Amino acid sequence: MELIRSTLKIGLEKPVKILHVTDSHLSFADEFDDARKHELKKRHFSSDKEKYLYEHIAYAKEHCDVLVHTGDLFDFVSHANTVKAREILSDDRIFFIAGNHEYSQYVGEAWEDNAYRMNSYMEIERMGGFGVPMLWNTRTVCGVNIVGIDNSYYLFEDWHLHRLKKEAEKGLPIILAIHDPLFEQSLYDFHRRRLPQEPTYLVGCDEEHLLPYSEFRAVQQRPDEPTKRMIDYIKSEPLIKCILTGHLHFSFESNVTPTLPQFVTGGGYDGVAREVTLV
Repeated sequence: MELIRSTLKIGLEKPVKILHVTDSHLSFADEFDDARKHELKKRHFSSDKEKYLYEHIAYAKEHCDVLVHTGDLFDFVSHANTVKAREILSDDRIFFIAGNHEYSQYVGEAWEDNAYRMNSYMEIERMGGFGVPMLWNTRTVCGVNIVGIDNSYYLFEDWHLHRLKKEAEKGLPIILAIHDPLFEQSLYDFHRRRLPQEPTYLVGCDEEHLLPYSEFRAVQQRPDEPTKRMIDYIKSEPLIKCILTGHLHFSFESNVTPTLPQFVTGGGYDGVAREVTLV
């Protein structure tokens, strides 16, 4: 396990510790899954992924107040993955919000939009569900309000903004847990240097920053008006103290505003986790 440590001062009387884990990408299939699911399992399965996840869970139980998982716990929709999700997420020390792979049927075989997501969501529910909310999740831990929002297709919706404002009315410091990071210039530049042929997969890129993207990726990741409104609110709400996010499979720490840090944590499948101490 590779542990990154970060400390954030938000004015708490007593420290609160969060273990941030993301992108575990577990890959299971069983007798109820079709041949293509079994092929995906063969292609992506690694016993290390599961080993690292259970190491993360054990560490969080011993040293932290909560484990926050920001999505891609699994690599694709399958009966076996759904059963495994219920087992893992039944632990009440784990807080979860979904990523894009939670809804991916065969990994990149189709245009993934909200209709695709909801079809997958209904299939997961028919198989018994994950046992926890996937699209929106909140929990108060030691006086800190953890708010998870599924933004896995690079967009926010107006109902997200309405609900987030309601959470702010509680008056508690908010830790925002999302799968896809928000655009921030130094993160964008780092990603472009690291993978110049790839889009940066950041939420809220303007047209200038979308120029290097392929047409497909630009259409996929272009922010709409509800997304822009949500980002503006996130940046302006003083109760939002930090953003925990993943998706990029590398770790990076920066600020989306002078007072709002964003912690991108590397792939849990590779053993990476971040311990965030709130003081």
